[in-house]
Amino acid sequence: MAQTKFQTAVEIPEFKWKTGYSKKNMFIGSCFTENVGNKMAALKYDVDINPFGILYNPASVANSIKILLEKKPFSENRLIFHNGLWHSFFHHGRFSDPDKNTTLEKINSRKNASSGYLKTTDFLFLTFGTAWVYEYKKNGQIVSNCHKIPAAEFTRRRLNVDEIAGSFIQLLPEIWKQNPACKVVFTVSPVRHWKDGAIENQRSKAALILAIDKITGEFGTEKCGYFPSYEIMMDELRDYRFYAGDMLHISEVGINHIWNLFEQSLIEENSTQLTPRIHKIAKAFQHKPLNRFSDEYLRFLETALKQVNELQKDYPNLNFELEKNHFTVEFNEIKKKFEHF
Repeated sequence: MAQTKFQTAVEIPEFKWKTGYSKKNMFIGSCFTENVGNKMAALKYDVDINPFGILYNPASVANSIKILLEKKPFSENRLIFHNGLWHSFFHHGRFSDPDKNTTLEKINSRKNASSGYLKTTDFLFLTFGTAWVYEYKKNGQIVSNCHKIPAAEFTRRRLNVDEIAGSFIQLLPEIWKQNPACKVVFTVSPVRHWKDGAIENQRSKAALILAIDKITGEFGTEKCGYFPSYEIMMDELRDYRFYAGDMLHISEVGINHIWNLFEQSLIEENSTQLTPRIHKIAKAFQHKPLNRFSDEYLRFLETALKQVNELQKDYPNLNFELEKNHFTVEFNEIKKKFEHF
């Protein structure tokens, strides 16, 4: 008797290339980008995540990449002053500051680091969240962040498929001109933008999916790909138990499910095999002992240090300096206390 299936599995395209510990990975886009990017960062992959802050629409994603490709620094004529702070319409509020020069220093410092990263990254992961954009009426510029400027100063509209596709069909060759080896993976965020309304959210997501199909169709699968995170959420995780309390964002269980499929599809097997060892060190790093000054905790720290040293010996490109320093300081302090007694 055939086994009953209680889930419709989404078929994930076969990727011709995969990332791993020997590769660099840049993530730009919506909060879902950060969910996946942070998973990789926690596992010690080489990543650069959202150098402009979270970006929701494809026009803002494209603008951010253009700025990274520019050789000139970000200038003060691109800043705006509002509510006592200097802001950039291209950046998250964490870059804002009462001092104009400080704002520019934050922006250009991050830009310089990420510009260099983009030119050498092996993978560029782009996540689109919504096709809806806000244009600043004074100059027609699409903004990434309104910085609490009154809504009346903006025009809200939905990008169409050709606008989205056209901008990236022009942009990707510019990326490859500076970094020919870069592989670009698109995805659509499964987080629904409910403020757009149910119908407009679906139209928005549809525009994003169709635009990505047009982009990947233009360049083929040698350098471009599509990971179906939106489809996985809509079909495989078609239940509110996979959502957070607001019924819009994804729960940790849902994120982990999509991450597992991402890992299977896009990360080399020899890299994923290290996951248990790295999880063990991460768990040790977070451990809070009941009795800090005990023989048991001292042995625990000694074991953790041994695990870090063995892993770094086998994979010297992995960065465990934070964990190693923590274990070493704890071990030496406790041992010194025992010697004192």
